[in-house]
Amino acid sequence: MPSTENHEPALTRISRELSAAWAISRKDMRIYYLKPNIIVSGILFPLFMFLAFAIGKNAPAVTLIPGLVAITLLFSASSIEPVSIPIERRVKTFDRLLAAPISLHTLVLGESMSGFLYSLGIACIPLAIGLIVFQMTVLNAAVLIAALILTAFCFATLGTLFAAYPTENVGEVMSMLNLVRLPLIFISGVFIPLSAMPAVGQEIALFSPLTYGNDMIEYAVTGVTQFSVAADIAALAAFVLIFQFAANRLYKKFNE
Repeated sequence: MPSTENHEPALTRISRELSAAWAISRKDMRIYYLKPNIIVSGILFPLFMFLAFAIGKNAPAVTLIPGLVAITLLFSASSIEPVSIPIERRVKTFDRLLAAPISLHTLVLGESMSGFLYSLGIACIPLAIGLIVFQMTVLNAAVLIAALILTAFCFATLGTLFAAYPTENVGEVMSMLNLVRLPLIFISGVFIPLSAMPAVGQEIALFSPLTYGNDMIEYAVTGVTQFSVAADIAALAAFVLIFQFAANRLYKKFNE
């Protein structure tokens, strides 16, 4: 008897998977964006940390805005999934997503999109302050937009990657994530320019996605870059692919 299996057209399948990813993202937006721990870790924590290091610096406030935007992207983008996924494991709604007729790629993409969109909105706040209050000029708007998009999605995927750890405790995921996020700030040229770092520090900075996001934002505002826009884009795209691949493998491993 011939097989009656229905082979779904590729475009139809892609459309269905993207719709599912968007549904996952909308669910997180509706439920988690105003959670107190997300507001603290995604907005207040990076702001106070930045102010602690910026106060006392003999530099115009406008020159500090790119670094603040970069730190805001790091913390806000990676704060949604480490909160939402452990909570959903606890209430067993995450099991429904795993059992849904969608791929793990779609699940990871949908979870990452919520952090991505959240961070873009939050990053607009210090950017607007810089433009309106401190009369900051943007020399290359296209590079700035590309930097915001790539950096936000990169760190949103990083948050999804860490949330793969099979726990129902938000604090466990956040503790592990902060072991990575905090060192990234100090090795990425946000507070200390890469040119002022020792040679070993400059080499370590190459392994931080924040290095390339901050470099793109600096270039868009000041016209100065440590690498090049093409190199920054290539590096951030590579980090996104690595984080997406690793997240897919971990979710598959921990939920088999």
